[in-house]
Amino acid sequence: MESLIVLGSIAIALMLGAISPGPTFIYVAKNSIAISRKHGLFTALGTGTGAAIFGLLAVMGLQAILLAVPSAYLALKICGGLYLLYLAYKIIKHAKEPMEQADGTTQVMSYKQAYRLGLITQMSNPKIAIVLASIFTALLPKEIPSYFYVVLPMLCFFIDAGWYSLVAVALSAEKPRRVYLKFKKVFDRVAGGVMTLLGLKLIFGMK
Repeated sequence: MESLIVLGSIAIALMLGAISPGPTFIYVAKNSIAISRKHGLFTALGTGTGAAIFGLLAVMGLQAILLAVPSAYLALKICGGLYLLYLAYKIIKHAKEPMEQADGTTQVMSYKQAYRLGLITQMSNPKIAIVLASIFTALLPKEIPSYFYVVLPMLCFFIDAGWYSLVAVALSAEKPRRVYLKFKKVFDRVAGGVMTLLGLKLIFGMK
């Protein structure tokens, strides 16, 4: 019973974290609206896999390592921030182009590429590992049951992938797609601007 309470508490904290908008939300939304529902769902599976990896690392004590070696965390932040800035550049660069030309991804992106994009975008933000480690540190007992090393990453995957799958299904409906096509340039520039801010925040630690 105690283990179920702990897992339930962690699940609630993970849900609250998953619904907070971030770079993963931008790409799940963009792929769902601009390409197809399936592309959005595969992107969501990628973000879920990234969350599971971070969950495993967190429960294994990544927080302690990163806090003990500040330069490692700084390097991860800079690399992740630069990747987000690169994604922002790609979005803004092709904002004016029609759907059949934009980004080259509208026509040629495979499901595998959509999955990989979701995974890499999720993994580009090391703060997720710190957040997960903080949640686990606060809620897990001192002696962690061995099966938690399997259950917690799975929990991270299903909550993250589940939420973004709902986002993909909702935003891939016909009406959101029509609105996006009509105002593509505006939406892409806004998305690129938000992604730029997220990248700069990650690099410079802006509040």
